[in-house]
Amino acid sequence: MRQRITLVTLGVGELERAIAFYSALGWRPHPTSVEGEVAFFDVGGMVLALWDRRKLAEDSGVEDAGGWGGVTLAHNVGDAHEVDALLEQAVAAGATLARGGASTPWGGYSGVFIDPDGHPWEVAVNPGWPLDAEGRPQL
Repeated sequence: MRQRITLVTLGVGELERAIAFYSALGWRPHPTSVEGEVAFFDVGGMVLALWDRRKLAEDSGVEDAGGWGGVTLAHNVGDAHEVDALLEQAVAAGATLARGGASTPWGGYSGVFIDPDGHPWEVAVNPGWPLDAEGRPQL
C-alpha cells in the first residue's frame, strides 16, 4: 500500500447543518456532491466527505457507540494570528471551542474547536513543519 490518504469521511447527524458549518468556514462543496446524500470537498490533494453517521457506520461494518471516535483532524496555518482567527471563525459558525490558542511544549501554537457533530479539529502552527506555497506541511 502506498503511504497516503485520499479520502476522509466524517459521519454527521444532519447533512445540511454540517454543510452550512463548513461553508461558513469558507469551504465549498464539490459539484460531484449528491444533494441530500453526501457532500465532497476538495481539500488540496485529498477529499473530505460528509455523510450520514448511521449509513457510514453500516457501510464501514462497525457499531456506532456515539461520541468521539479516537480521531482528531488538523489544519496547519502560518502564524498564531491565523490560529486565533480560524478558531473565532469556527465558533461563530457553530463550533465549540475546546482549547483556545496557546503556545505548545513542542514550540508551536495551537487550539482546538469541535464541529457541530463532535469532530475535533486542531488548528496549529508547527515551526518544524513549514508550509509550502499550497499550504501543505513539509516534514
